[in-house]
Amino acid sequence: QVQLVESGGGLEQAGGSLRLSCVASGRSLSSHAMGWFRQSAGKEREFVATMNWSGDRPYYADSVKGRFTISRDNAKNTVYLQMNSLKPEDTAVYYCAVRTRSIFDSDYFTGSSEYDMWGQGTQVTVSS
Repeated sequence: QVQLVESGGGLEQAGGSLRLSCVASGRSLSSHAMGWFRQSAGKEREFVATMNWSGDRPYYADSVKGRFTISRDNAKNTVYLQMNSLKPEDTAVYYCAVRTRSIFDSDYFTGSSEYDMWGQGTQVTVSS
């Protein structure tokens, strides 16, 4: 059974940076697409970023493009989200997810239903 554990969230001022990590245990995820989503109070969970299995094709939501960077280290079974130039509207619970139903995908996956396993989330709060 795959378990995803996020860390790195916290309180940061606007303009600051945070780096989220998501470590997977239970099996290797090196063949699977992984993604980051976020959900703020009263809103639907929204796509933030995704990375293909080999780590060379990132894709971002327009709201974070140029500020956030997704990366992965398959040797460590870990995906990261570097968040720079944070804004108060980035405040949310951030979740990592993995698409286990397929491998070696070349497509981008931006819908939450396209992912099969989720972490418990980590809170990011950005103050103005």
